[in-house]
Amino acid sequence: MRMKRSFGERCFDAINIIIMLLVVFVTLYPLWYVLVASLSSGTAVTNGEVVWWIKDFELEAYRRLFADSSIWIAYANTIFYSVVGTALSLVLTSLGAYVLSKKRLRGRKLITGLILLSMWFAPGTMPTYISFRNLGLLDTRVGILLLGAVQTFYVILMRSYFESIPDSMEEAAKIDGASDFKVFLNVYLPLSVASIITVGLYYFVQRWNSYFWAMILLKDPNKIPLQVLLKKYVVEMTANNSELANIDYTVTSRETTIFSTIVISTLPMIILYPFIQKFFVKGVMVGAVKG
Repeated sequence: MRMKRSFGERCFDAINIIIMLLVVFVTLYPLWYVLVASLSSGTAVTNGEVVWWIKDFELEAYRRLFADSSIWIAYANTIFYSVVGTALSLVLTSLGAYVLSKKRLRGRKLITGLILLSMWFAPGTMPTYISFRNLGLLDTRVGILLLGAVQTFYVILMRSYFESIPDSMEEAAKIDGASDFKVFLNVYLPLSVASIITVGLYYFVQRWNSYFWAMILLKDPNKIPLQVLLKKYVVEMTANNSELANIDYTVTSRETTIFSTIVISTLPMIILYPFIQKFFVKGVMVGAVKG
């Protein structure tokens, strides 16, 4: 028999629903506004007439973007940095996590402690820039790929996940003659697909949205990612000049151009997420369970 809910419980549920609806609205409305603003006329956007729906529908901003070669070059650079950089990060992170998960590793606690220090004591902007300059990595794609290739937090998360895998599976593989690398490749990785995809998504989003170091390290316009180009558009609109990019701006189309650029820069993330959402059920528990 279903118990009758008290007045306090119903009020609690109602408050929770209201709070969740507010969170959904605050999260989705900026995305919706950017979309409708990119499809509205520049005059309507500039005059603040666009709030909930498209005003004076037009695609002029998208036409100008698609006609600008710098957009496609920056887009290709972003895809390259994100895909190749994420693959590199996953390889280094998973290998480091696997090694640290082994209790037989000599000096394991000391090595882990030294790695954890990097979470609280970052080198800073100038030392990092000087190091990359001395290594000859300024204005290079390799420099962007190596910068932030390994995040300590994700190494610790994956290490904890690897530790939850029973040692008996490794022992069985070792009896069959498998080396440590084969154990890692054939036992640990297949059992860690959800965690690897989750961490990989975090790396991918981080690289896709990154612009600060790319803006500092890269000088060649043919190497900059889309986010740096978008920042230039914002600066250009604020400074009210037309020296950046090859787009023939008018006063009423600057904001719509920025909004349309934001739309095409966030579209891959929106498309990608539904296909990997199922892995988050297990992935969000990465490192939560100890073996």
